[in-house]
Amino acid sequence: MVAGETSGDLLAARLLSGLRPLLPDARLHGIGGKAMAEYGFVSDYPMDKLAVRGLFEVIAHYRELKGMRDELCERLIAEQPGAFIGVDAPDFNLDLEIRLRQSGIPTLHFVSPSIWAWRRGRIKKIARAVSRMLVIFPFEAEIYEQAGIPATYVGHPLAEVIPMVPDQDAARDALGVARDARVLAILPGSRMSEIRYNARAFIESAALLARRDPKLQFIVPMAGETQRACFEQLIDRPELKNLPLQIVSGRSHEVITAADAVLVASGTATLEVALFKKPMVIGYKMNPASWQIMRLMAYQPWVGLPNILAREFLVPELLQDAATPSRLADALWEQLSDEQNRERLRKRFVDMHQELRCNTASLSAQAVMELLAQHGRC
Repeated sequence: MVAGETSGDLLAARLLSGLRPLLPDARLHGIGGKAMAEYGFVSDYPMDKLAVRGLFEVIAHYRELKGMRDELCERLIAEQPGAFIGVDAPDFNLDLEIRLRQSGIPTLHFVSPSIWAWRRGRIKKIARAVSRMLVIFPFEAEIYEQAGIPATYVGHPLAEVIPMVPDQDAARDALGVARDARVLAILPGSRMSEIRYNARAFIESAALLARRDPKLQFIVPMAGETQRACFEQLIDRPELKNLPLQIVSGRSHEVITAADAVLVASGTATLEVALFKKPMVIGYKMNPASWQIMRLMAYQPWVGLPNILAREFLVPELLQDAATPSRLADALWEQLSDEQNRERLRKRFVDMHQELRCNTASLSAQAVMELLAQHGRC
């Protein structure tokens, strides 16, 4: 298995929670994180090496990533495992899956690349790479079936893990936050590149909000100590010293639960915020050249998963040059203050949660076992 970042680690762990009881003695290895390790998974390489986003950022790390992929590929072809499961990270996993499948190893890919959003031509590459695709959004299965690629809708693992009615008081108690406080969660991203591009604008918007409401509190969860150190360095400025800001390691779900609204970088975290039924503003910055290329290749006007699923701008998206501190602050103030909008969003997010909630662990594990049986490997 190969998972490329924190969100992939969590997705893979959900699959393993259903698969491990069916294969108690199987050796599970590749690239993964702490959540996968809880099920006996051994990571042969550091997972954070794969956490690179943006076309030009990937180019800068291309030699290292290609060397890692080639080395892993050679080892797996020699080993001939029962199956290979690529979890997200399509730029790394698809090329690896093509070579492994050509060598006779069955391949699954868990979480479809966003071919419905951009780079639709990749479906031809996917057809060569995967024996079966496990998809997490209902509309994706039909796309693959029309292309002749076996696909199984397994629901979104986060919809099972996240409670339908989150306990805000309990989360605030755990974080040491007053139950009657007004709280904004800030999630600048888990990748180092995301933190470097987003941190300053996100925190400057918080400073502007603090001027409007001095009692407003801010909480920032960090995916790891490296990310935390980078973030703290970026916001180490005199004008931010008195900002009521609490930085915590991990605990992102507690932080989101505790919040009244969330400023979040585009990605899986936007769906997490929706499943916690929280108003949000989606902000995102990246390498300008990467942004221009990706913008031209987009097929739809939304980038945030809640908006894509709703097929409308349920929540604001402020991207690249639009993600200024003042515009982020204005949008967040509205999310914090408009009670009618907050209730409308809560109802829409409940509907979204119910649609995505399946027994993902069981369905995905069953798909793996069926593939192993088809190839005589169990």
